[in-house]
Amino acid sequence: MHARSALFDVYGDHLGTHGHVAAVADLVRLLAPLGIAAPAVRTAVSRMVSQGWLAPATVEGARGYAATAQAVRRLEESATRIYQRQPRSWDGSWQLVFVAPYADRTTRAAVLRDLPFLGYAELADRVWVSPFPRAELEATLARVGASATTAVVEDFDPADAPVQAWDLEALAAAYDVWMREAADRMAADLAAHADPDEAAYAARFRLVHEWRKFLFTDPGLPSELLPTDWPGHRATAFFQVEGERLRPAASTFVARTLKTS
Repeated sequence: MHARSALFDVYGDHLGTHGHVAAVADLVRLLAPLGIAAPAVRTAVSRMVSQGWLAPATVEGARGYAATAQAVRRLEESATRIYQRQPRSWDGSWQLVFVAPYADRTTRAAVLRDLPFLGYAELADRVWVSPFPRAELEATLARVGASATTAVVEDFDPADAPVQAWDLEALAAAYDVWMREAADRMAADLAAHADPDEAAYAARFRLVHEWRKFLFTDPGLPSELLPTDWPGHRATAFFQVEGERLRPAASTFVARTLKTS
């Protein structure tokens, strides 16, 4: 587990009810149960500051960092997709995004990385598609120095052309693998810590961390566009049940950790 992605999980899944801010010492303590050492935490914090995700803050007289406005928006969008319990209704239309020619390779790489996270797939060169408009599209493109025009399309020929932009077979296989491994990972984390609150925190942290990876591959297609018996539905149910089961003890550990600062 990389320290930078773990920090996103800390701010998104654990610090939202604490103002999205924490002292550096708190961040170190919160990542220690995951086996992430203090130097890696501090390096990751510095990088996230330079990238505009964190800003220096004082927390009860100690040096700390707060999530920036753009980070909070990203975290809230991610949380909506991670914990959304009901499928979104779909009106049958598609949003097309026509990205302007890239200024350089760095911009192109950033678009190719960030638009899939929002739920888009590349239908053709610099043409992206999604069954839903994504609220963060404009801000995401602006942040990486790109721009685009959009259109709403109701009919495709062939009709399944947009769905083919995603590799649903590979995604289904990934869900099957996740389901086979998730229970074993949770059991290992729960057994690795003597403190039951810390054990629940570590188990839930890793559960959410591994689940969050699907944000980069699963656009959250409407049910009517998915194969029957879609494994993503079973995986979602497992994640929601186990995540809620572990939440109270995990929250207790976080509150206790922050209180000791």
